[in-house]
Amino acid sequence: MKFNTDTFYLNQDEPNRGCLLAIRSLILKLNCHVSETKKYGMPCFCFKKKPFCYLWIDKKTTEPYVLFVNGSHLQHTQLETGNRSKMKIFRLDPNKDLPVETLQSLFFQTITLYTSGTVRS
Repeated sequence: MKFNTDTFYLNQDEPNRGCLLAIRSLILKLNCHVSETKKYGMPCFCFKKKPFCYLWIDKKTTEPYVLFVNGSHLQHTQLETGNRSKMKIFRLDPNKDLPVETLQSLFFQTITLYTSGTVRS
């Protein structure tokens, strides 16, 4: 069965739904080579078919976050490593305004990892 990304978002309760849809919109506007698919049951965003971030809901807090695949190359005080070696997450509070500038900066830094050759695309 083909994954319908709209179904994932529509199945989320508010305010998470609106938050995730807003982030999705930001990501898809980054670059013409950015696409959306499903991997591991969650929305996955790819640059030239190479995954660079995922959107998910924290099971404990029920709040959304962005998981950056090559997060170890990114520096920001709000990025969390946890027990991951390469990935980092950026937690979001769906009840507050999105930190659009911060997210855009992190997304552009991530795309630059691929375009600069730091990460193979």
